[in-house]
Amino acid sequence: MNEKTLTIFDTGIDIGDVGAAGSVSFADGTYSVAGSGYNMWFGTDAFHFVWTRVDGDVSLAADISFAGAGADPHRKGCLIVRQSLDPDSVYAGIAVHGDGLTSLQYRDERGADTHEVQSNVTGPSRVAIERRGDYVSASVDDRPSGGSVRLEISEPFYIGLAVCSHIRGVAETARFSDVVLSGIERGDTLISTLETIELASTDRRTVQVFEGHIEAPNWTSDDRLVYNSGGLLYSIPSAGGASIRIDSGFATACNNDHGLSPDGTLIAISDQSQGDGGSVIYTVPIGGGAPVRITDRSPSYWHGWSPDGATLAFCGERDGAFGIFTIPATGGEETRLTTAVHLDDGPEYSPDGEWIYFNSDRTGLMQLYRMHTDGSGVERVTDDDRGNWFPHVSPDGRWLVFVSYEAEVDGHPADKDVRLQLLELGTGSVSTIAKLFGGQGTINVPSWSPDSTRVAFVSYSYI
Repeated sequence: MNEKTLTIFDTGIDIGDVGAAGSVSFADGTYSVAGSGYNMWFGTDAFHFVWTRVDGDVSLAADISFAGAGADPHRKGCLIVRQSLDPDSVYAGIAVHGDGLTSLQYRDERGADTHEVQSNVTGPSRVAIERRGDYVSASVDDRPSGGSVRLEISEPFYIGLAVCSHIRGVAETARFSDVVLSGIERGDTLISTLETIELASTDRRTVQVFEGHIEAPNWTSDDRLVYNSGGLLYSIPSAGGASIRIDSGFATACNNDHGLSPDGTLIAISDQSQGDGGSVIYTVPIGGGAPVRITDRSPSYWHGWSPDGATLAFCGERDGAFGIFTIPATGGEETRLTTAVHLDDGPEYSPDGEWIYFNSDRTGLMQLYRMHTDGSGVERVTDDDRGNWFPHVSPDGRWLVFVSYEAEVDGHPADKDVRLQLLELGTGSVSTIAKLFGGQGTINVPSWSPDSTRVAFVSYSYI
């Protein structure tokens, strides 16, 4: 479609129980949209919508400002894509609140609760909503806001400007200027978004957006996230801020298999900068320092640390077969726990030290299992039609989070439609907490917050 900068929209309409009629006017390149309504949230919306219908991959961008002080700090000016004009429609939109809070909010099924990916930018002047295939993302002040959401929306769909006062019967006005609606294509610039997700609400928050590739966050006891990028390790506050490199000495080819000791003083890494080029496990002080080699043989990929800090669990290839091993945390003789026909991977200890959880394709499709720490008593944990990888047990022992692929996907590659799944260990019930573009690097390692309420992960997009 061709770019439009004037008279873009077909009409304005009140959606839902607004309580006071909305309106729109256009002058000097600015749309002034007045809207009432209690909210755009939960399972139904109430707002004024100025819209047109489109096909294909599109971007809608605008500068947004509010008129007056406002009656409620949660009044919203939004750019949205929407399946229908029904109050409970599937939609996604970048919402700028009166108090500056900015988030990509979405409803991925008709009548379902709205969720959000909260930006780490407050009070931007310019925002954009972008639809590429089955994903919707946003930008703030001409930079990606992070955290695209998977949204199955058929063509044609609605796109436009929305205003909600957050008070039924009270109208608020937002001004949308320099409005540009244009067709877009997927680019080749990789964007990595470090995010956290709250279990109770499944709402997501952007920690930091990176141009380029980062992977595999660990959550420290002092509320920082450790990730790898370009073979090096970094840490960043979980609330966002500046990243700091962790000195790992000669180990400058660290992959996404790393994690903290129970006392938080050491980090186990998997690095392939030495020897024959295969991955070797080392430990490094969390504050940085010289690596201490743990495994003599390669390839070895760290995945778990026993609760008492005495033992590491890892995946290794020996004699042409990948299996699960343990080794003393100070080095020594390794013990093989499984002999895989194809692949056993991702071993992680339960907080009580009784079990090792892992993933295996021993039945043909990658599923989750657990066994006693000596390799006995193997039990299947998941039994579905998806490929499930990298089980991570919450510190309180109640939950298991893992990444899940479509069944036809081979291995755990990057650039795939995946889900973050949550399994309640007491009942065995499984729920989806996020649908995203990712896979390899998203959640390879333990990434629970110490209080078991949040999980950190990485999502990806291309612009």
